[in-house]
Amino acid sequence: MYYRRKILLALLQEFGGRLNGTDFQKYLFLLTREQVSPAFDFVPYKFGGFSFQSYADKRTMTGYGMIKNMDNWSISDKTDYISQLTQDDQVSVMKVKRECGSLNGKSLVRYVYLKYPYYAIKSEIAVDCLSKDELAEVNKHKPTQNGYAFFTIGYEGKTFDYYLNQLVENNIRVLCDVRKNPISMKYGFSRNQLEDACKKLGIGYIHFPELGIESAKRKNLADKTDYEKLFKEYEKKTLPANKVSLEILYQVFLKDKRIAITCFEADHNFCHRHKIVKQIKKQPNWAFQIEHL
Repeated sequence: MYYRRKILLALLQEFGGRLNGTDFQKYLFLLTREQVSPAFDFVPYKFGGFSFQSYADKRTMTGYGMIKNMDNWSISDKTDYISQLTQDDQVSVMKVKRECGSLNGKSLVRYVYLKYPYYAIKSEIAVDCLSKDELAEVNKHKPTQNGYAFFTIGYEGKTFDYYLNQLVENNIRVLCDVRKNPISMKYGFSRNQLEDACKKLGIGYIHFPELGIESAKRKNLADKTDYEKLFKEYEKKTLPANKVSLEILYQVFLKDKRIAITCFEADHNFCHRHKIVKQIKKQPNWAFQIEHL
């Protein structure tokens, strides 16, 4: 079993084996604040900080019969999951229970919002939990960047929630997927999951398959020379053949101001998206910020 799932089950065990969804997310969020290397990342969502990964794990564990159903967080067995954690994580789980176990519902939400206001920026219930001054403090944490900026972002080495949070933090309004085949074995990064999550966060999603590179051509890339050869062919053949798509991408940028093109590689220099940027920069009077996340 993945260690992070043991974290979920141990936390649930510490709280008596059953919690509603909102309370569990808040306790899990607080637990990860205690960890040097958080087991889960979070993104601001309609009830505060939310981990899409934790719910994916919940669905899997429900299928295995470890969680009773998807309605609440309810453990199915008597296994001692707390003892399976590291000593530091055992201490952290017990600390969350000791310091916040008396809080639930609105009082718990309020506690988390006041302590971590950034994660309340998209909350639909903050107005019911916070005063006018407290809401003003939350609003101070909303991303304020509104100027033109063209981003590129890879998901290699990132959790789904960390990746999504980068989009939110940078006030990215449209995610442009430049993979030929937007399918990934990594949770969250296949098209349907990615597009759905973006929609929930108020971020547009557009797929540009014609700007991608066929998977077969990406196999057996052993060194920098192989990549340079691949990108040279891409720059010479693929981009000139897809001027219409590049123009559409540019118009999306002009309209929405803050967009990101995405693919897998963490280093944009080893991804074709750096060639797309090079081509986009050839637009007349280009004077816009480019940032690689």
